[in-house]
Amino acid sequence: MTDLDVPSGRPAAVPTPEPGDARLRRLSLNQKTIDRWNVAEAVAGCAAAGVPAIGLWREPVRAYGLRASAKLVAEAGLRVSSLCRGGFLTSPDPDAWRNALDDNRRAIDEAAELGAACLVLVVGGLPPGSRDLPAARARVAESLDLLVPYAVERNVRLALEPMHPLYTADRGVLATLGEALDLAERFPSSAVGVVVDSFHTWWDPQLPAQLTRAGERIAGVQLADWITPLPPDALLSRGMLGDGHIDLRGFVRLTDAAGYTGDIEVEIFNADVWAADGAQTLATVCRRWTEHVI
Repeated sequence: MTDLDVPSGRPAAVPTPEPGDARLRRLSLNQKTIDRWNVAEAVAGCAAAGVPAIGLWREPVRAYGLRASAKLVAEAGLRVSSLCRGGFLTSPDPDAWRNALDDNRRAIDEAAELGAACLVLVVGGLPPGSRDLPAARARVAESLDLLVPYAVERNVRLALEPMHPLYTADRGVLATLGEALDLAERFPSSAVGVVVDSFHTWWDPQLPAQLTRAGERIAGVQLADWITPLPPDALLSRGMLGDGHIDLRGFVRLTDAAGYTGDIEVEIFNADVWAADGAQTLATVCRRWTEHVI
């Protein structure tokens, strides 16, 4: 019986790699790609498919238990490529901002317990009713001044994620890799790096130069495709690898040329992908990885 790809339902173009296939050695499943899986299911799925790393999310980790999650991942022999997410640091309200800082400190503690390679920071959009973009960006910088020493004490690397300008208003006031690096470079590279996501950065004509600039500050790489037409919910507009317009292989070659050698996460927010069977989704990810990435 021919394997079918998710979410297209088309016959697979290549065989599914077997566990132990060397081509999977850098592949990481970001947990959000199979949103229905809890931590135990995601860990078991990666182990069964031969995927050696996982990007975890705080909410399912909290639901399963932090220590239990760390133990489960370690016993399965998986690497934690990232913990998502900290951030949302732009509020001008003193109480809300203090609460956000406290939550980020908790996220740092969780990343330390899990042994995550980095804590991804989605820095936050414009506060409700605000049009002051410079003030929001300044608030992020002020927040990092307070959070970086705490992270360094716990040996956790913070990773700023520049987001496509589509999300500047509500999610991420850092819209380009260059902006993220301007902020990260105020701190040691071991303390603050950047996460480079194909979905968010592929369009940027400065991407090759900024990746070269980033070098050792690249703390993580994430992949999803850009599909058109965009779904009505912009948050769920990421496509399965190979279903859209991004030269994913070329993108990874650029990050490799910049010196990045770590895990590469597949992180897809898409309602049709989320509705599909988890094992079939992961099998599709593994096939598309070999077909379009390496």
